[in-house]
Amino acid sequence: METKRIAVIRGDGIGPEIVTQAVAVLERAADRFGLSLAFDEAEMGGCAIDRCGQSLPEASLQTCLRADAVLLGAVGGPRWDGVPKENRPESALLRLRSALGLYANLRPARLMPQLADASPLAPAVTARGVDFVVVRELIGGIYFGEHRTETVDGQPVATDVMRYSRGEIERIARTAFETARRRRKHVTSVDKSNVLDCSRLWRATVDAVAAAYPDVTVRHMLVDNCAMQIVRDPSQFDVVLTENMFGDILSDEASMVTGSIGILPSASLGAGSRGLYEPIHGSAPDIAGTDAADPIGTILSAAMLLRYSLDAPEAADAVEAAVAAVLDQGFRTADICPAGQTPVGCAELGRRIADAV
Repeated sequence: METKRIAVIRGDGIGPEIVTQAVAVLERAADRFGLSLAFDEAEMGGCAIDRCGQSLPEASLQTCLRADAVLLGAVGGPRWDGVPKENRPESALLRLRSALGLYANLRPARLMPQLADASPLAPAVTARGVDFVVVRELIGGIYFGEHRTETVDGQPVATDVMRYSRGEIERIARTAFETARRRRKHVTSVDKSNVLDCSRLWRATVDAVAAAYPDVTVRHMLVDNCAMQIVRDPSQFDVVLTENMFGDILSDEASMVTGSIGILPSASLGAGSRGLYEPIHGSAPDIAGTDAADPIGTILSAAMLLRYSLDAPEAADAVEAAVAAVLDQGFRTADICPAGQTPVGCAELGRRIADAV
């Protein structure tokens, strides 16, 4: 049996707590389904700055490059706000994604029936269903374009360049259409084509790619309208395809529609099977060390790791079913615990999910 190597980046804030629970779930799934996993620790983020002065040490990068998949908790926090931008924890994450060639970020937004009361949307809206995936281009656009600040006429002027090539748009569009084929076969491509040249190229390229997927319907939507529609009627969406910055914003909005940013996973994928898996929330330093963190987003990210990088769909299904079973039993962390449910800490919720696997 081939051993699959998982690079584990615990990171900052609540990262070590939630990753510990996800690793325990992966170990339990490996035992049940006969997988051979090896976990290699890698430092990244503020903790790496504190230890060696670099947010992404070369040794950590090499560990990730050798791995079959990377599991990440969260990086960053106000403690490192004064660090030069090229060495900030967030910059390390951008460099890691680029080095691994991970151009597609998949962020499912599904309202679990057990958490329907946690959504801020009206019951009449959520009753129609919330189950869509944001497919976000990850290593292009304004985040990776030229950034400069200069003095013009005696005052500072900042410039950030949004740049996309046809090839970059084609590959993320294909990811979205392939994802839609495995779901309900509908893609909503989101842009700002009434203003931006990048968006006009985006729209034309998506239409060209769509010709190869006649079984998938596609529509175009301006980003401001999409932001409104996600809260007006999220049931209309299946796969939402968009560029880097728009996807960053819309996927966080989508997380709150589902009730809590703490429960949503993500997968960052490239041309091969290796991926980076992380919850979409931040490091939450205000609750670090209090056992209050919600590990579900990280555990469901581990399920995506099993599905996409290890080709173990039965194990992924078992992890997702275990999360649902524990929620059915009424156990919740504080972020998703209304009256009448049983509040537990991060460690206990993780243990119960591992046991349910």
